Amino acid sequence: MYYYLHGTVSLIAPFLVVIDCGGVGYACRTTNHTLSQVTKGEKVRLYTHMYVREDIMELYGFATEEERNCFQILIGVSGVGPKAALSILSATTPEGLAFSIMTGDEKALTVAQGIGKKIAQRIILELKDKMGQVPSGESYGGSGTALIPENKRNEAAAALSVLGYGSEDIASALKGIPTDDLSLEEVIKQALRKMVK
Repeated sequence: MYYYLHGTVSLIAPFLVVIDCGGVGYACRTTNHTLSQVTKGEKVRLYTHMYVREDIMELYGFATEEERNCFQILIGVSGVGPKAALSILSATTPEGLAFSIMTGDEKALTVAQGIGKKIAQRIILELKDKMGQVPSGESYGGSGTALIPENKRNEAAAALSVLGYGSEDIASALKGIPTDDLSLEEVIKQALRKMVK
């Protein structure tokens, strides 16, 4: 319904920010990460998701599209509602979430308040399947891919696909990233920085 809201921050509360857009205050439920980037009285743009169920209609807002994409992916997992998704995204970054899913690190998810081992395992199981495999003939590094080992490039590409990016954007972002001394998580972070510019 709404792609983003751009307005003045009029109220900040735990897991909530109110944005004044033309005299209308939009209450957006959000993460600690997004709350740390907003200041009362200043202009902000939040990427939004409207959550509608039988008797619930709530607006969620995020500082980045990656965070919003992760929220949408998480609430698509059976048993994971908006509250749990916000808790996870308050405890980790989008790239940290993608890395945890790829590596099957359920402990990284259970640090989020209210997330137990069973839910963490379900998230990893369901989202690993959604990542899909990188086609063997597809190159995500473009020319000059010698800088990126094949397995690391493909793992980074799979993680970026979890965040909602297409193969062309991923290939462009990974091109030229030197990964000899970088961890997989750092490769993902650098690729995200290139895509956000």
